[in-house]
Amino acid sequence: MIPSIRQTSPVQALYLAFINALRDNGFRGDLSPDYANRTVLATDNSIYQVLPQGVIYPRDTADLVKVVKLSQVPRFRDIVLSPRGGGTGTNGQSLTDGLVVDTSKYMNQILEINVEERWVRVQCGVVKDQLNAAIKPYGLFFAPELSTSNRATIGGMINTDASGQGSCRYGKTRDHVLELRTVLLDGTEWTSAPLADSELDVLAQRQDRVGQVHRLLDSIQRDHADLIAAKFPKLNRCLTGYDLAHIRDEAGRFNLNNILCGSEGTLGFITEAKLNLLVTPKYSALVNVNYRDFNAALRDAAELMKANPTSIETVDSKVLNLAMNDIVWHSVAEFFPPSASGEKIQGINLVEYTANDEDELRADIKKLTDQLDQSGLDNTLGRMGYSLAWGNEAVNKIWGMRKKAVGLLGNVDGEIRPVPFVEDTAVPPENLADFIVEFRKLLDDHQLTYGMFGHVDAGVLHVRPALDMKDPDQEKLVRKITDEVVALTQKYNGLLWGEHGKGVRSEYAPKFFGELYPQLQRIKAEFDPYNQLNPGKIATPAETIELLKIDGVTTRGQEDRKIPVQVWNAYSEGMHCNGNGLCYNWNPNDAMCPSWKGTRERIHSPKGRASLMREWLKQMSERGVNPVAESAAVKRSNFLLTLPARIKNTWQKKQGEYDFSHEVHASMVGCLACKSCAGQCPIKVDVPEFRSKFLELYYGRYLRPLKDYFIGGLEFMVPTLARVPWLYNALMKPRFMQSLLAKVVGMVDSPLLTGILLDDAIQKLGIRYASLENIAQLSAAEKAKAVIVVQDAFTSYFETPFVIDALTLLQKLGYVPLLAPFKPNGKPLQVHGFLKAFARAADTNATMLNGLASSGIPLIGLEPAMTLAYRGEYKKILGATAPKVQLVQEWLAGQQETLRERAEQFNTGDYALLAHCTEKTNAVSSIKDWQQVFTTLGQTLKVIETGCCGMAGTYGHETVNVETSKKIYQLSWADVVTNPANKDRLTATGYSCRSQTKRIDNVKLPHPLQVLLAQIKS
Repeated sequence: MIPSIRQTSPVQALYLAFINALRDNGFRGDLSPDYANRTVLATDNSIYQVLPQGVIYPRDTADLVKVVKLSQVPRFRDIVLSPRGGGTGTNGQSLTDGLVVDTSKYMNQILEINVEERWVRVQCGVVKDQLNAAIKPYGLFFAPELSTSNRATIGGMINTDASGQGSCRYGKTRDHVLELRTVLLDGTEWTSAPLADSELDVLAQRQDRVGQVHRLLDSIQRDHADLIAAKFPKLNRCLTGYDLAHIRDEAGRFNLNNILCGSEGTLGFITEAKLNLLVTPKYSALVNVNYRDFNAALRDAAELMKANPTSIETVDSKVLNLAMNDIVWHSVAEFFPPSASGEKIQGINLVEYTANDEDELRADIKKLTDQLDQSGLDNTLGRMGYSLAWGNEAVNKIWGMRKKAVGLLGNVDGEIRPVPFVEDTAVPPENLADFIVEFRKLLDDHQLTYGMFGHVDAGVLHVRPALDMKDPDQEKLVRKITDEVVALTQKYNGLLWGEHGKGVRSEYAPKFFGELYPQLQRIKAEFDPYNQLNPGKIATPAETIELLKIDGVTTRGQEDRKIPVQVWNAYSEGMHCNGNGLCYNWNPNDAMCPSWKGTRERIHSPKGRASLMREWLKQMSERGVNPVAESAAVKRSNFLLTLPARIKNTWQKKQGEYDFSHEVHASMVGCLACKSCAGQCPIKVDVPEFRSKFLELYYGRYLRPLKDYFIGGLEFMVPTLARVPWLYNALMKPRFMQSLLAKVVGMVDSPLLTGILLDDAIQKLGIRYASLENIAQLSAAEKAKAVIVVQDAFTSYFETPFVIDALTLLQKLGYVPLLAPFKPNGKPLQVHGFLKAFARAADTNATMLNGLASSGIPLIGLEPAMTLAYRGEYKKILGATAPKVQLVQEWLAGQQETLRERAEQFNTGDYALLAHCTEKTNAVSSIKDWQQVFTTLGQTLKVIETGCCGMAGTYGHETVNVETSKKIYQLSWADVVTNPANKDRLTATGYSCRSQTKRIDNVKLPHPLQVLLAQIKS
């Protein structure tokens, strides 16, 4: 039995007093000094891990004013505050040992859109893709393009002065900032915009902080203009973070925004922004140029730029190969055919063109392709041909692949993985190829592998050396390599920080700013005299205060190495999360992650759960507990003998006794176990897998809720209950029983048995059960057309008419369906951590299915989540002996000849598919299989992009989850299901999805097989 974790790192008394004082002052947002929130926000996308004292989630600007005013009370002047948006920084920008102020949870509203003047006003927590989705109907977009655009907040973009693909044409974030509203540390809410000299003179007369700031910046600009011009490199990615070179903008106006942009939360809290919008180009295309040598791709970029494209991005073979093994490749494979010679592609330049006139676009593309065709025989250029992607849809798919490159680099085998610490250097584009040659030699000399991609048109290339940060010797290379890269960038007139901000790397600011660094310190001191705002980054307010050091901040590797190797490997599904944050995806029509979208709580995300699991394993290891050994002990333990101890521990829990495991448990049980993370996360974090391992151990110490036994045992009980459906339904249907079940068992809206026995139904259809004896009786012709349908508890007993329809359709298509005898699949057991029982059920079921498969007849499943368990959960415990069961559409898609022969039997129809989350994220190509099957049979099938329906097996039936389940449904499914235009057109593959639409909107959606059956001509 695992011990309780009663002591973690306590919150300092000063911070607890501050939090309590905030609460007393009427702070309306969330105040979270709990260890779970602190742990989850201790990391970002960098190599660092810094435990904060607490997390504050302000509800509005008034809350922020309360925070800063209280921080200026003499008693609280040692309080440290660090703003945080999406938390996607690669250099620890938002990490702090003080208080994290996360503005993304509540301050995320789009306040005003002015289409005529092409601007928008937003709160700082608005996500970039959220903004662009809102203004897309008006033909407008917010320009700076980021790989993290689906989770990066506008506040975060402003604080890092973010830029990305297309920056040569569209510039950086500050180029599109019209006004900023900032809460200064004295409580002033200041709106800043470009000022004429007369307006500046008025402000300079003020005797408050606003006046002091404007006087100081004006004097720095006037007194040091020549030095600033000499010191700041003339780069597209100019030196941001107190951008002295742009105190005066191109029009000569004084612009405080150019200092605030890139300030990384060290000067104030930016709460709102008025942003310039651009007209979306109507047409776009990509020319994908392949190379046999990566250096050739870099050198060729300068030549390609002469054709005046919108942007050029470069990807190396390492990134490309990782993409090929990811879910994203299914959407872009057609644009990257193998080379005709079979030679391996070592680099690709993605050359983008945009235009508002299609003829103009085609002319631009032709100009480049003619150039490429003419030089095709010139081997010195290293080109290996090219492909074209026409139209916004195709182009966006490729950019989607490119955006995943950062995360994909972390998805390699083993413990040595690419990490960010020198990955956004910028040099003049004409120097880039030579710079990278030396950069690569530097890394090669250290015998390191690495991946490269980036914005060659701007002279920025992202390079991530591969290290095992748990190894102290490899960790030391961070300092050595960074020092060498700093010298190299200076040699080529470049910058260490070209795109992703300074953060902990601010250590090198004095080296780059030189004599101007004291002026940065003066700015910091004017805004933040007590060094409370994200201290140690960009500049300190006094010479006596040092900047952070890259090897002076705790790294994740230093914490992770406390977990024994055996334990680390046993929980590998969550250990390699690198914090890229893709699971914070804003898009409600994307599957990952429903619990995050439904709660907006970071502990309810894959990143949050992985962080908590690592911390929990570390805490256990520090107490001398081996969770692997404990798991074996739980499996051996006697239920009744351990019951007294579990009752006692549970009673103590109810009395309020603290155990960090309770916080981890709260996070884990909030997971829907949809496995979207396992399919979509570039690192392949698999929360349901390590969640089940945790639950097994947690419930070895504490009592399980009754619902777990009900859910886990249902598959075993339902065959018997199906013979007395009137009894089961009579218990489930009355309202007083539903209320009792909700309160006592923890289950609501439990489905009713159909009362139809498959035994009788298949006899009427002339269908036999699959057994080796029955199979032996098939003729050769029958066996050639035979297929075995594997049952699952949900469709066979709660949706029996669908199973009958599926079998009927197979018959009408000319097949000989056989029904596998029902045996529990066991997935519900696995989901809830009954791992011993699951292993038993899986072994029994697999033995039967493998026996049937030995006949050579294919096995297919009707319910996606249960069927995919055979290649997921089963494979993890059974390995190669896991039965091979195809999704029904995967099998049908391979039956094209037969389907074509039967196509004339079908009326034509137009339908729309709502796919199951597990299916569309873990078996991506199977969605296209449905479309192929429908097309062959004369139907059209459009796939509607939706997120999770909120049901996910039994999640939505559990009392504690009902409200979140319904909220998730409202995010994307509700509008689609209730849209009159979709009436009688929708079809859904998932049993749980169909149950949810019936429960909430009283809409019964058919399965695709039922749609096809209905389309057969009478």
